[in-house]
Amino acid sequence: MFVIGNFLLAISVIVDAALGIYWWIVVASAVLSWVNPDPYNPIVRFLRSATEPVYYRIRRVLPLTFGGVDFSPIVLLLGIQFLQIFLVPTLRQMALQAGAQPFRAY
Repeated sequence: MFVIGNFLLAISVIVDAALGIYWWIVVASAVLSWVNPDPYNPIVRFLRSATEPVYYRIRRVLPLTFGGVDFSPIVLLLGIQFLQIFLVPTLRQMALQAGAQPFRAY
């Protein structure tokens, strides 16, 4: 059983790191939307390609544009925060119940 626990613990660490990285990608994309960046810049293209598909889905479900201000990045950041508060600790708790040793960064 400890193998399943260790697997779940590893998944929780990876999910937490991925959500943290994506949080900063969304923040950078939102900050870039305040200015008029060069659309051919590779960083701008990466940020747009990483966030626009998710923004599109949020805009389709919740059209949250008031006065020309798009609130879909805020909804996405709240969703990421929810997953970090709910999903990651749930996976860690399941891992510990399955017999994994607590994770320590050395």
